[in-house]
Amino acid sequence: MRFPNGWVGGAALVAGPVLLLAGTLLRSPFHYFFPDQLRAVAEHPTLVRAAYTAFLAGNVVMWAAVAHLVQRTGTRWAAWGGVLVTVGLFARTFHAGVDQAAFNAAKQLGVQGATDLVARGYGELHLFSFLSFTIMFGWFVLAIAAYRAKALGIARSVALASMGLLPLGVLKGTELLSVVGTAGLCFALVPLGVQVLREQARPTRKDVLMAVPVALGLGALAVLSTLG
Repeated sequence: MRFPNGWVGGAALVAGPVLLLAGTLLRSPFHYFFPDQLRAVAEHPTLVRAAYTAFLAGNVVMWAAVAHLVQRTGTRWAAWGGVLVTVGLFARTFHAGVDQAAFNAAKQLGVQGATDLVARGYGELHLFSFLSFTIMFGWFVLAIAAYRAKALGIARSVALASMGLLPLGVLKGTELLSVVGTAGLCFALVPLGVQVLREQARPTRKDVLMAVPVALGLGALAVLSTLG
């Protein structure tokens, strides 16, 4: 059995891009630079945290979408593109952790205190400082590979490549290119995800009955995870 399988890959191809676009649009009312993002989370905490959470969730889900696209493409260049994109997804997840810490600092220290704290450490080097190129460059490689293998047509390949234009870094809000990139990702991958899901065999009654306790168990573990 391949991992991720068709159900996981297909669901990720739909959910990942949609979550990224939703997070991008939710934080679009606020200026993209970090002092404005910290001010926004202080003034509109529910909206801004929902935006960043949706973007983070989409970023995590995208690993399975990328893995499935690489499997479907089946070329060496697609594998290299998949590696680069996945490392870039790790980098964005790291940035999201810093975002969360900064939001907590804004709550504890106030907006100005958090802004000063972030400004002092903004240029500090870390592992992903050296891997930032993967966040952008990987999408170009993967898009070219998908087009050459005819896994995606020219329009959807270009739309996939547009994700490479998405601004990167800590506490980055929404710019025009953010909307272009995430909307392009939806155009490129969501129809493919729907196609992949339609190709799967219909779940049996046994599968459905097994899924219920598994879902309840995972939900319970999720709640317990917040207690430690």
